[in-house]
Amino acid sequence: MLITLPISELVPGMFVDNVTKQHESISSIKIKTSGLVRDKSIIKRLVTEGVLELLIDFTKSDVEIPAKYKPQNKAKVASSQEKPAKAAVAISVEQEFAKASVSYEQHNRKIQALYGDLTAGLTLNLNVLDEIAGEIVASVFRNPNAMTILTRLKDKHSYNWRHMINCAIFAAVFAKYLGYEEPTVQQLAMGALLHDLGQAKVPQGILSKQTKVTNNEFAAIKKHVVQSLGLVKGEKGITPLMLDMIVNHHERLDGSGYPRGLNAEKLSRPARIMAIVDVYDAITADRPHQDGDEPINALRYLLANKQLFDAELVQLFIKCLGVHPVGTIVKLTNERLALVLEGNNLNPIKPKVKLFYNAKHGHHVTPKDIDLSEASQKLKIIASVKPLDYQINLSRLLKEHLLL
Repeated sequence: MLITLPISELVPGMFVDNVTKQHESISSIKIKTSGLVRDKSIIKRLVTEGVLELLIDFTKSDVEIPAKYKPQNKAKVASSQEKPAKAAVAISVEQEFAKASVSYEQHNRKIQALYGDLTAGLTLNLNVLDEIAGEIVASVFRNPNAMTILTRLKDKHSYNWRHMINCAIFAAVFAKYLGYEEPTVQQLAMGALLHDLGQAKVPQGILSKQTKVTNNEFAAIKKHVVQSLGLVKGEKGITPLMLDMIVNHHERLDGSGYPRGLNAEKLSRPARIMAIVDVYDAITADRPHQDGDEPINALRYLLANKQLFDAELVQLFIKCLGVHPVGTIVKLTNERLALVLEGNNLNPIKPKVKLFYNAKHGHHVTPKDIDLSEASQKLKIIASVKPLDYQINLSRLLKEHLLL
């Protein structure tokens, strides 16, 4: 269980997942790592470094959850003067998709404009990104599938800002799945939005190349990490967790990453999450020099490279998204195509789908919702397919089958 605590409540035996709040008067950038608090000297050092608040993982701690943070089983009778707490209302993917699809396109336009401003040398408007992160997180908490489906829409000419939005969506969905509280999910989404901001300062001709970059060009691209830090350093509202994600998302467990070549013991959980999300979207998205691969192949890549990515988190990421993530088109054993609408955490290869196309005869059929996990269900997924292989316009398909 993940719980945010003030530094005053930190005791030896607690496992720090990440620093979530640090005193603004501390001018130098402090990048914190996770680990067990073994004695009081560590707590004193954290206080000295201006740490105000931490995220504690009690599943890895040697001490119990403080009583006041334990879930209360007894029902509390509210007085007439007390207002009931506002609970997150879960809604269907169809209900959320209508709002999410409009928001997604608005986010794209706003970040494209912001990206253009930075390229032209203007200052960063952090409020725009904070608002976008908030809307993404709110949508994810209502229904995580709607925004995730939208990440399947591709456009190689707008990769730079779509990648920022998609990473924020994946980070929010994954963090919610891992049990992070909403304020921390907001920070993770914001960190994902900011992680590649420095690419606006890289020569755009390099980023839009349709051929492989040279060693010198790759060296220029690597500088985007420092450029991102330069854009956000000193900005009000930027937390240590966000800085951690920005500076370490290209680091790898075996020390082969950049910019500092850090190894596993120096990489926090948020940095590891960001690395997974960043690579997953980069592989599946259309980019100027390559067409996006199918999600299952991106997941296979992450699984196969245990020396680079946190294997436990990769497994959880697959359970979170599913082997065939929502928005993916799959072929079934009856030669029909179906759209994946909802994952299955217990059995990732058996999601809920909407059958819509006869692949054998090449025509659309009456849509039908199918739960592949039902005991009586004989249909299975053969493979994921690319929409263009069947001349299917994914954007139009989503609107036809998800807009109420």
